[in-house]
Amino acid sequence: MPRLSIFKPEKGNDYKFLDRNIFEMFQVGGTDAFIHKYLGPQDQGNQNDATQPNYVGKTTETTIQDLLFLENRDRKYSEDVFTARCIYNVQDIDFDLTQFGLFLQNDQLFMTLHLNDTVERIGRKIMAGDVIELPHLKDDFSLQSTDINDNTIDQALKRFYVVEDVSRAAEGFSQTWWPHLLRVKTKPIMDSQEYRDIFGDKDDPNAYGRVGSTYDRDKEINEAIITQAEANVPKSGYDTTNYFVLPTDETGKVALVTGDNVDLLASSNIGTDTVYEAAKSNGYIEGYLTGDGIAANGNSAGFGTAFPTYPVKDQLFLRTDYVPQRLFKFDGKRFVKVEDNVRLTMSNKTDRTGGKFGFINNTTETTRKDGTTYKERQSLSEIMKPREDN
Repeated sequence: MPRLSIFKPEKGNDYKFLDRNIFEMFQVGGTDAFIHKYLGPQDQGNQNDATQPNYVGKTTETTIQDLLFLENRDRKYSEDVFTARCIYNVQDIDFDLTQFGLFLQNDQLFMTLHLNDTVERIGRKIMAGDVIELPHLKDDFSLQSTDINDNTIDQALKRFYVVEDVSRAAEGFSQTWWPHLLRVKTKPIMDSQEYRDIFGDKDDPNAYGRVGSTYDRDKEINEAIITQAEANVPKSGYDTTNYFVLPTDETGKVALVTGDNVDLLASSNIGTDTVYEAAKSNGYIEGYLTGDGIAANGNSAGFGTAFPTYPVKDQLFLRTDYVPQRLFKFDGKRFVKVEDNVRLTMSNKTDRTGGKFGFINNTTETTRKDGTTYKERQSLSEIMKPREDN
């Protein structure tokens, strides 16, 4: 080393003196920042997926939950909230109306924190994934004074920012060439899966994610939209109950019992004395989900879980034990299928009787003879294991 040098290879008294002075500047002129320390992904247990390893409780800040998408969707944050001082330039948040849509121009904040003070307080330097809460940006005059149940809310709306990137601030290098400050790039966060530890569970009515957000209002609006949509379009597919269906014979022509020898396919030639056979099916009405289990042309149909003992020809019967329900017609010898009731409600309600609904939403557990239970809905990858071929 030269005899006269400001730079020292060790952090001596000069460095400590300058560091204390910079720290005092932050204590006097900075603002409080509540730091929610990121601890790593939640332990997901055995997922039977090589891209999502089972870390058996050994997750750290550098652990990756999903190796395929390189995501940490279920993040774990410390229950303790750490306080530090930060400095940043307050910016006006404007909307860019020149683009199609709604875009924020200045929604990112660049904060500066004292390096040694941050490490001393939270046990490490701040990193990507940490969440910073700025108490001086709380909205104490929120317009939402009541919740969805008209209960009074006495809670300010908080502002949270997630750390995206951390670097050493250029203005943080002192005359000794040692860094003292960290420059942190942050962006606002919303109540999402990653920050469930901070906002709380959405099923908890007292969680901040429910009280301090529009979750309940959005849910109320969504349910109102679904209710109105079901009133306008109660079922999927096409409603064919208002159509009259002409019966057809084996060749596809209109089937008649009595009539003139004129061209009966022309509507102008069909007289009032013409007698039609009962429609064998919905005939010409073909399309997406047209079957509704309702007899065509306003005819009546019985229903039940078993066919009638003494049916008559052309009698219609709806079997309610079929999934979906099936409409049959007796041709004189046997009951022939007419159509299935495949028109379902548009929303995912429990009154849906489709086979797919019962399969996807099957949560039933079956008990074996030995007393053990298993879930009826299982992934094929779990129950079908390839055998070793040696």
